[in-house]
Amino acid sequence: MKKRVLITGASGFVGFHLLNEALASNLEVFAAVRANSDIEHLQHLPVQFVNLDFSSIDSLKVELANKQYDYIIHAAGITKAKTEIEYNNINAEYTKNLALAANSLLKPIEKFVFISSLAALGPLKVITGEIKEDSVANPVTSYGKSKLLAEETLKDIKGLPLVVFRPTAVYGPREKDILILFKSINRGLEPHIGKFSQQLSFIYVEDLARIIVKALGSGVKNKSYNVSDGHVYNRYALANLTKEFLQKNTIKFHLPVATVDGFATLLDFLYKGSKATPALNKDKMAELTAVNWACSIENIKMDLGYEPKFNLEKGLKETLLWYKNNDWL
Repeated sequence: MKKRVLITGASGFVGFHLLNEALASNLEVFAAVRANSDIEHLQHLPVQFVNLDFSSIDSLKVELANKQYDYIIHAAGITKAKTEIEYNNINAEYTKNLALAANSLLKPIEKFVFISSLAALGPLKVITGEIKEDSVANPVTSYGKSKLLAEETLKDIKGLPLVVFRPTAVYGPREKDILILFKSINRGLEPHIGKFSQQLSFIYVEDLARIIVKALGSGVKNKSYNVSDGHVYNRYALANLTKEFLQKNTIKFHLPVATVDGFATLLDFLYKGSKATPALNKDKMAELTAVNWACSIENIKMDLGYEPKFNLEKGLKETLLWYKNNDWL
């Protein structure tokens, strides 16, 4: 019989690629989606859809006991919220509820994988060095703090077969935030915030999905891993490679940090009464202006044999081609 895996956040960007990778690995896949989620892009996949009430441990226990999953990949979460309370409730409290329910089953799960973020550790304050798994955590956003809180909560659950992944900036087909920059460059505009030096890291979504699914059948437990493509890029690399692929000349300009910060404050105010959250906000500014997001992947390479197939150039070509072929760009 095939092993059963539950993938939460299945309708999202990373979730979609996790579904495909799990199917390619011959797993029986259950996709947890919200009742109001757009799942049109998933309808062709041979997966079973489930709805979970993350606010109720008892409800989760019933669902998990009925399906008897072998693995859980918890990719559900929120990247934009109005308050730190909302971030913590969805990213930390709901994660804890799912883990407690999974850990109470008569048939224990073999692996509980939590998709955290490099934001949980936060960036380095100096341009040199790399973020390592044992670096002192210093998240600079409410999102990062909520992911760190989730990690700490999970580690307190005794007996949970936990593996945590902390991907850096994830890009690839269907990603919508970096798409904003691609569209700007396609129109001939290339904005940058300030003129300070930066070290950045990226991970192509297929590499991320591949190593997460591979970890399910591994003997690794109670470990946390940073995930990137293993390279470090300067602040202009993403734009330069995008211009090259799109064959675009741009008007390159640097906006003062204070100006962009003020604009982010204004957007937060204008969206205060809306359910939506702007792509640029005060929280996001802390990430965008951090000087060093380089991270070490030596541990994941050693423990799981991780060898990313895509550097930024190769991954961007695949991504931009998909956007163009699907009329996203």
